[in-house]
Amino acid sequence: MKEEKTNVSKETQQTTEVRKKRDMNRIIGNTLRYGVTIACVIALAGGALYLIQNGNEPVKDYSIFDPNHPAYTNLRGIFSGFFNFQAWGVIQVAVIALLLTPIMRVVLSLLDFVQERDWLYAAVTSLVLAIIFVNSITSPV
Repeated sequence: MKEEKTNVSKETQQTTEVRKKRDMNRIIGNTLRYGVTIACVIALAGGALYLIQNGNEPVKDYSIFDPNHPAYTNLRGIFSGFFNFQAWGVIQVAVIALLLTPIMRVVLSLLDFVQERDWLYAAVTSLVLAIIFVNSITSPV
């Protein structure tokens, strides 16, 4: 009788763990899906805004890019353009949203590994996150 209860208890525990894993996989999948969708919607809005603001102008020569333009080099300039409804600012925010999507996947994976007490994968995921962070902070513009 005790063995049956123990077996049922183990099966229940395993079923709960499988559900938690499925839930986390669903959360990660939805994060990727929604992140890409949101980025695409923002980019589409930025493209429409660009056509509204600049549709009558002749086509510019985009073969030469000015990376020193302050609006393109820092978050303050990008978000200033976004909140002032400038098309380039909206499109840049879409790019940022698209870049943040896989980073959110890494963060969620880290939380999952810590919750499962899988310290090796948590350490590797932390290293990946640290590399992304350090590269983002220290890379030249």
